[in-house]
Amino acid sequence: MAGSISWIVQIAIFFCFAVPSLATVYTVGDSSGWALGVDYGTWSSGKTFSVGGSLVFNYGSGHTVDEVIQSDYSACTVGNAITSDNTGSTTILLKTPGSHYFLCGVIGHCSSGMKLAVNVGGSSPTPAASPNSTSPPSNTVPTTTGYPTTITYIPVSSTESASSFAALFISGVVALLKVTLI
Repeated sequence: MAGSISWIVQIAIFFCFAVPSLATVYTVGDSSGWALGVDYGTWSSGKTFSVGGSLVFNYGSGHTVDEVIQSDYSACTVGNAITSDNTGSTTILLKTPGSHYFLCGVIGHCSSGMKLAVNVGGSSPTPAASPNSTSPPSNTVPTTTGYPTTITYIPVSSTESASSFAALFISGVVALLKVTLI
């Protein structure tokens, strides 16, 4: 009996460390953040984005993070954002496969290069889309609204999310142990 409890605790500890690390968190622009003068095409090239991963945009006042449809992204059209945030730190969970398009909604910033397109793979990672791409990739998810994706803003850091997950997971293991011992 004691051996099976030790085994369950070891598995619980493994999942506390392994499971939160499966989702990749990308800080957009790395140390430069979401700003003018950063080449986001170069930044995103070679990276793979998957469902469950997230993008963290860090930026100063005077910028926004707007999710837009592909045509607004290509033309740098502002004012039609699906979602918009200007808090200075925006975390976007990539919930669906397909193309995700982001730009700064301040007039002139997108045309100066403050835009990012990522292609999110489902079960297998897919290379990032080029920021100058004019046609959607073949795995764009069609929807009844015509928008390529849905995003969720997460008001906590990835560290807090992992800690919350670990606490919840450990609570479940403790409950399982109680049931097993009864």
